[in-house]
Order: sequence, then structure tokens, then C-alpha cells
Amino acid sequence: MNFTLCSSSSELKYPCVEGLRRSNVNILVPRPSVRVGYSPKKDSIQVSDNDTGKMIIANHLMPGKVEGPYMGKKQLQKPSQKLEFVRTLLIDNYDSYTYNIYQELSVVNGLPPVVVRNDEWTWKDVCHYLYEENAFDNIVISPGPGSPTCPADIGICLRLLLECWDIPILGVCLGHQALGYVHGARVVHAPEPVHGRLSEIQHNGCRLFQDIPSGRDSGFKVVRYHSLVIDAKSLPKELIPIAWTSSGDALSFFETQKSNIMSDAYESQIGHKSSSESFSEIKNGNCWPFVQFDESRRVLMGIMHSSRPHYGLQFHPESVATYHGRQIFKNFRKITEDYWQRLRPYAARMQVPCASQLLREVPRSRHLVSNAADQLYRDPPQTSQLVHDADKRSYFEVSNMVHLSHPSTGVKFLKLKWKKFDHLASQVGGARNIFCELFGRHKAEDTFWLDSSSIEKKRARFSFMGGKGGSLWKQLTYRLSDQSDMSFKGGGYLSIEDSHGSPRSIFLEEGFLDYLNKELLSFRYEEKDYEGLPFDFHGGYIGYIGYNLKVECGVVSNRHKSRSPDACFFFADNLLVVDHQNDDVYILSLHEECTTVTPWLDDTEEKLFSLKASATRLEEQTFQAATLSPYKAGFHADKSREQYMEDVEKCLEYIKDGESYELCLTTQIRRSIGEIDPLGLYLHLRQKNPAPYAAWLNFSKEDLCICSSSPERFLRLDRNGTLEAKPIKGTIARGATAEEDEQHKLHLQYSEKDQAENLMIVDLLRNDLGRVCEPGSVHVPHLMDVESYATVHTMVSTIRGKKRSNLSAVDCVKAAFPGGSMTGAPKLRSMELLDSLESCSRGIYSGSIGFFSYNKTFDLNIVIRTVVVHEGEASIGAGGAIVALSNPEDEYEEMVLKTTAPAKAVMEFL
Repeated sequence: MNFTLCSSSSELKYPCVEGLRRSNVNILVPRPSVRVGYSPKKDSIQVSDNDTGKMIIANHLMPGKVEGPYMGKKQLQKPSQKLEFVRTLLIDNYDSYTYNIYQELSVVNGLPPVVVRNDEWTWKDVCHYLYEENAFDNIVISPGPGSPTCPADIGICLRLLLECWDIPILGVCLGHQALGYVHGARVVHAPEPVHGRLSEIQHNGCRLFQDIPSGRDSGFKVVRYHSLVIDAKSLPKELIPIAWTSSGDALSFFETQKSNIMSDAYESQIGHKSSSESFSEIKNGNCWPFVQFDESRRVLMGIMHSSRPHYGLQFHPESVATYHGRQIFKNFRKITEDYWQRLRPYAARMQVPCASQLLREVPRSRHLVSNAADQLYRDPPQTSQLVHDADKRSYFEVSNMVHLSHPSTGVKFLKLKWKKFDHLASQVGGARNIFCELFGRHKAEDTFWLDSSSIEKKRARFSFMGGKGGSLWKQLTYRLSDQSDMSFKGGGYLSIEDSHGSPRSIFLEEGFLDYLNKELLSFRYEEKDYEGLPFDFHGGYIGYIGYNLKVECGVVSNRHKSRSPDACFFFADNLLVVDHQNDDVYILSLHEECTTVTPWLDDTEEKLFSLKASATRLEEQTFQAATLSPYKAGFHADKSREQYMEDVEKCLEYIKDGESYELCLTTQIRRSIGEIDPLGLYLHLRQKNPAPYAAWLNFSKEDLCICSSSPERFLRLDRNGTLEAKPIKGTIARGATAEEDEQHKLHLQYSEKDQAENLMIVDLLRNDLGRVCEPGSVHVPHLMDVESYATVHTMVSTIRGKKRSNLSAVDCVKAAFPGGSMTGAPKLRSMELLDSLESCSRGIYSGSIGFFSYNKTFDLNIVIRTVVVHEGEASIGAGGAIVALSNPEDEYEEMVLKTTAPAKAVMEFL
């Protein structure tokens, strides 16, 4: 089954790499030690008024009664006028879906919102922009991990909800729970945790749900990611329930396809009108019809304040699979417009002239420091800085990205020469034979092979291979420093060996990715040099990024140090490319403009034509099939079966308490292998388990060989600026017979658990890609496809978007690394929890292998199904996504299944 979904938003996001929550967050609202199920009295919520003066309480529909220290500055008697656009302050609760909301608001409002994390602004900052500068028309509070009863989880949001009574606010998920909690409702465990599953929604027809159908079989189905809920029985009189689940059962994505009406996601791509237009009975908006429901089975999904323009939604309107999500954001805009029009003195609220202008500078946490790219504020500005260019600035762009205008190394003018040989590959024995004959001598030292060994169904087309080459060749080896305190910024030691074998070492304060970015930005070239080449790697850096480089992408620290280097790359100036679709062979050579072309092209051409497939093709070795479990054949596991299952139980507890929606728990198996032929091992692995994103890397000076049979793409950027991610979530073994195999495939396709896993990661990748993509470009052309490989079926989705032109290739990687399929969601909190559960560094496993071409394209896989041979030991990492529906024993068996193909290859080869 194949679904094509456009993101339910138009996806205008900026590059963003999230940071960890700081432990020294100011406690805004005292809370008891019990995180969940505590029911405070309303008057027990104490909020300091040191910065703002006396809290004001007045009916927001009665402008004449508005008063207080900031209100007088708004009394500008201007005629009422419709807002040209709406300016939103979006509070990010360290979630991985915030930027999906950002996209929706960008499209609906006509202006991107300003995103501020919940611990970045002081209350003085908030009041300055909301009341002195009149900078925002409404506020949206994002989802997030944890509970509103914990100040570190909710930050400034409770005070916003309590004191900003005169500004429209919409809370989503955690923001919804905060709205209930701040007014005295109890936050409790839900009847069951629901993550990545859908429910039909019944609502009361209030304005937030205008033009949206209601109830069973109406077509209003929403995605839920939550373990906690507001106890409907504890709602105070100030809060009105406005939406509920229409039954007690959550549905999988494919179950909802049985009786669909067209969703917002489909409408935005295909242009159909919403069928909700026929629901005239709710168009007037202000009627609140009485709705009967069985409280024992239905869950509260929406609330509103009786006198303030404050709303809360427990579900996620921004999810790609939610129906009518955009209409909800449109309705909130209309609520905002009408609210300010009723308050005639405040109409237009000093709006800036046009929708292309945004906040140029916003104050950030005083813990932030300046970097080479931009100077950050250490203190809030004294005057208004509230106009900025949306194409140039955003918070995460300022604090984490390295801009295109800042290359710091010497400019290099590169020239490319290449030759094409039509239909030659099969004549000389194919990619395997070419690599072995041209690059496999001397133990294939210092060689690379990005090997599209599985090309069926057009999963992959090109293979890239080469070795130590011309004058530009060099090897980069990077190790993070041992520093692990909360100020750690990812610095480390880089060793560089040039083509003459001369080494040098430097310390990189800003980290490896910053260095790589500046290297790539230093290259100058002419596009005509590669006109006619059908692939995107024309020379440049090829290697891997280890999982621990997450500290350069927003994570504060690593609990475990990697045994292997944290990144290793060759600069490949000579390479050979096989086009598997057309059977063509290309050879390419890069050199600096001022140097002479090397004879490599002529020499390689001569070697190619001297090959005779019948005489030189290596004999395929036949091995006895291994029948033993990897754990009974010399491999030892970092964790026993019992320990792994205990960790799964801990993950389930975290999920139950709302700390995560999905945790990708992993472990590793190892065995000593002594002196072996690692290339022979790789050739056997690719024969037994071919994969579209397979790879061989041999860093001989590090005694490190990587034999990867990965089926998963992390991220690709092509020459047209299109970004693509292909996350895998959901794996099942192939069947022994054709009938059994088809049954297994269907079981995976319709597995509620696997669909939930996949949907959560799709929404996460939409979020990550959207940070660096153009408005309206992020979409999901393939949702939950099942792909079949030699040993397993997998569930794969595809997310694509158009990169913003002023951002670099490394910016894109930093916005999304590590791949969400290996972390879970929300990404930052999940990685914190996983670091505490896992007993060692993942090292290369869970990182990415691939290339960064000199002409700014890249293609990276996810390092799974991989044997890492390092210093006489073979290690294989594996794991799985733990969700609320997970069973510990099943999760252990799935983890073992994922080690089977690479472990068998090792056992058979030894």
C-alpha cells in the first residue's frame, strides 16, 4: 500500500539544532515532589511579581476595564482594521514537533512566528515584547516531554498562561495540560499512553473547531502523542471542555484509511475543498451545543477558558496524519483577529509594514555566548529590535549554524576532469571486480566504496570507489575531547595526513562539523566541469560521522566515550563511479587550478580495459550456513537478554510518565577476530545481505575497517537543492516460503505498533528537514512503504524538501543529526534518557557514512546492519524503537534479528 502525503503545513522552517534543557532553570511555579496526579488548589500557585508589578484580572471582552502598568501604553485610539498578518510568539518546550507547528503558522499567519525556548526569556523580556513593544498578536505553546507540574519541563509557560490573560494563547499537548494545571485541574496518567496513533474527535462546535466535522465517521481524526491527560472531573469552572475522543479506542494510521474524507494534508497538495464545508451547523462558531459522552471511555481532547482567549488541545494538529489540522490554526488566527478588532484601541497592534519583516534580534538566555557566525545578546536590548529579515535570521540559525558567508580557510579553485565508458561495467566483471582489481591490492588500505549493492526497484543507482590518490588527497581523523561538563561545545583533536604522509594535529574549539563546513565553503569551481554527469559526488570528503558528534548538533554532553575516532574522512580527488542502471563507468579526477593534471585518468582507463571478466573475476566463496544464534557463536553482548528487557521496561516507564514518545534503545555484540581479511569479510557480507546504502571504508592507520550493509538513507542533498530522508521504522524477518513471506510482509504493513513508530519518526524528520527548507516544500511522497531485502522486510517512509539557498550542506546535517530513527522523539530528551540506559558509546553505529562533494551536495546513510572491525575486534550494533505498545521480549527478539545478517557473515567467514 502506497500513500502520498503532503505535509499538512507549508513547512517554512529555519535551521535549528536543539540544545539540552539546562538544569539551572529558574523555578517559576513551585510544585510538589509528585510529578503526576497532583491536584493543587488554585490559590496555591504563586507567581513572583517582582518584574511586572501587580497581576491584573479583568474580562478580556470588556476593554473598558483593562488597566495596569503596561496597559496604558496601548491606549492608541485607532480605527478597527483587519490584521494584515498575525504575529505569533511560539514557545518551544524542547520538543521535536515544534517546527511543524512553526510551518503551519507561517502559512496561516502570513508571517513566520518567533520561536523562543521556555527557559530563554525572563519575565522582564516577555513583558517588554508583549506589552511595551506590542510585538505579538498571539502565543502558541508547543508540545514537549514531561509534565506541566515540573518547572524544568514547562519553564515560563505557566506564568504566561496565568498573567497574559489579555492575549490569545493556544496550548498544544503539554501546553494544553499547562492551561489546565495553572487553573487548578489535575494532570494524571492517561487510561493508556497513546503515541503515533489516531482518534476520532467529537467537539462542541466552538470557534476553534469552526468548519470542522465532529464525531464518529465524520472524518475528523487526529494524531495523539501523550501519556498524561487533564482529569476532566477536576476542571474548575473557569475551564470549559470543548473536545473529546469519540470512542475509547485509538486507531492505527491504516485503520483510519478505511473511511476517510479528504484531510488538510491531501487538500494542500491536490487542491480539493474540505468536505467540512457542508457542516453548516457549526459555522456560526459561538454556539456550544451540549455533547453527551461516556466519561469512562473518552478522553478530554480540548479546553478553553471561559473569559480569556485561551485554548488547549491535547492532540497534535501539526502532524502529517491529522485531519483538518490547518483549519484549526486558521480558526485560531480568526479568533486572534476578532479579539483585537473587538478591542478597538489595540487594533493592528503596531504591525510592521509587510509580512517579509520579522524580529531581527531577540534576547536569549544569558548563558549563551557569542560565536564566530553571529554575536548573541548577553543581556536583553534596551530598545526595540523587532524588525528582521526572515531569510537571514532565526534563533537556531544564529546560535548553531555556520553561514555561507564565513569561510575561514584559504580559497581553493578546483578543476574536474572526467571520462565516461559506455556499457563497460558488466564487461569487466561489475562493481565488485572493478574494486578488487583496481583498489583491492595491499589489503585495500586507505580505500572507500559507497556500494549500491541492492539496486532493485531503483533504490540506488551509483557506486563510488577509490583509494589514496593525487595531490589533494588527505585523511582527517577527529576525536572529541574528554571534556564532559555542561559547557561542553564539541571541541576535539583533528589529525590531518596529507598525500605525502605528513601528519599534523590541531585542536578544533568549534568542533569537526564547523571545520568541515568551512572547508567545503572554501572551494570554488565551475559548474560546466560536471555538466553531463548524472550523479552528485564529483570528489570531496568521504567517510563517516560517529554518533557522539551529536554534541555538535545540540546535545550538551556524551556520557560514554567512543573507542573509535568520532569522525574519519578521506578527501577523494580521484574516484571511479559505476552507473548500475546504464552499466556505464566514469572516472573522475580533481586538481587545483594552478597544478598539472595527474596521469591517474589515463592509467585507470588502461587498467579498466585490461580487465577480462572471465579471467579476473574473483571466485564466489561458498560458506556453510550458520545456524547458531550470534550469542552462541563467539559473540558476547554488552547486555544480557535479561538486562536488555529490563531496559525496555525502563523505557516503557519513561513513556508512561510522558518523558518520551519513543525511545530507540540499542546495544552491541562483539567478538575478537584477530588477523582476518576485512575486505573478504565485506565481500561476503554484501553477497549475503545486499543493501542500497552499503559501504566499505578502510582507515588503515587507525586499524579500522567498516563493513556496512545499511538499507537506510539518513539524508541526501542533490544538485537541485532537494533534501531527502528515508527513515526505517518497523522490521520483520523474511518468511521461509513465498506464502509465509507474504504473510510476514502484511503483518508488518498492518502492525499498529510499527505504524506508530514510523509515524512518530516521519513527523520528527518533517520537523528537522523543515528547519532548513523553503516554505511549502517539505512533503511525504511515500508513507509507510514496505521494502523487502535479503533477510528482512522493513517499513520505510520518504520525506523531501527544498533547501533554503543561503544555508550550507553541513547546516542541513546539523539540523537533523543523529537520524531520528536512531533516537526517538522528542529527540533531545530521548537522547538524554538513552545515554543513561546504554552502557557504552554507540561509536560509529547509529552515525552516518557517505560523502560531501566539493560542489555542496551530500548523501549519508544510517549506520545499521554494520560490522565495525577495529583493533582486532568485530562489533555489531542493533536495537529498536520502544513505544507504548512494545513488549520487552518482542523487542529483544527484534534486536537479535537485526544482528543476524552481519553476525552470520562474520561467523561464516572466520
